[in-house]
Amino acid sequence: MINDTTLQAGLNNLLSETHFDELGPRESGKVRDSYRQGDRRLLVTTDRISAFDCILGTIPFKGQVLNQLAAFWFENTRDIAPNHVLALPDPNVMVVQECEQLPLEFIVRGYITGVTPTSAWFNYERGVRHFCGNLLPEGLKKDQKLERPILTPTTKHEKHDRPISRDEAIREGLIDGATFDAAAAICFKLYDRAVQHAARQGLIFVDTKYEIGRREGRLVVSDEIHTPDSSRYWFADTYAERFAAGQEQRKIDKEYVREWLAAQGFRGEGRPPVLPDEIRLEAARRYIQAYEQVTGKNFIPATETIEPRIRRNLKAAGYLK
Repeated sequence: MINDTTLQAGLNNLLSETHFDELGPRESGKVRDSYRQGDRRLLVTTDRISAFDCILGTIPFKGQVLNQLAAFWFENTRDIAPNHVLALPDPNVMVVQECEQLPLEFIVRGYITGVTPTSAWFNYERGVRHFCGNLLPEGLKKDQKLERPILTPTTKHEKHDRPISRDEAIREGLIDGATFDAAAAICFKLYDRAVQHAARQGLIFVDTKYEIGRREGRLVVSDEIHTPDSSRYWFADTYAERFAAGQEQRKIDKEYVREWLAAQGFRGEGRPPVLPDEIRLEAARRYIQAYEQVTGKNFIPATETIEPRIRRNLKAAGYLK
């Protein structure tokens, strides 16, 4: 695990945004800045953190963790479905194939939990039993394992993501049935792979979000996969005891930040509270722990000033002149 001195120093070496104008126009998402070069795109994973569809600030080493953990999972799921990765020229950069993104996020859930308005538990607690085309039984408790994993898609490109069923998505013209079903089949296979791997690492893989694109007529896994931003991980050894006692699970994912925000009364409306340094550092510890626990490898922090390092590595790889 990273030492506290290095972690504290990370508060002064953060990538909040990028300015690689030589690469072309920048497109900024909540976490990644991207630059298109013909048939490929350079994704730069910043240290920004978002929750409830709002950008909240930065977390030390978060971009490196996300980029390298996504790369680990992309490599270890290639046998299930093709993905968009071409190269990793820098700890924070992934070069990917350009592809047409499907207009839905595909969320697979094996447990009922969550504090966001699109989460299963948030809706279930408010009386929702038909959730994104899934009929949920009465009597479920927070963090309970579902009889089988369910798919709960959400919309994209709206101010706030919106839960949606397969039938609704087709009726709204967002996707056709054959494409939805093919993407769903890929997502369930990916989820099962993650569940099995996590169990070997002493973790429960709770739920996750997938983004699927299309390239040359084939569906391609894109964006990120099985990271602490897009997925929940709990520790397996204390799950049963804590569930029986109605206690919060031990977790290594972004839910820690979401729960802190919810405790301050923020769930996406109005101005978000400023994240104190102690929350940012604890979040960083959890991101790094997730990388190490999932991969079985030590996290090697890249401590050089980030943007000059990226520029040097992109030049060496031929992406910048």
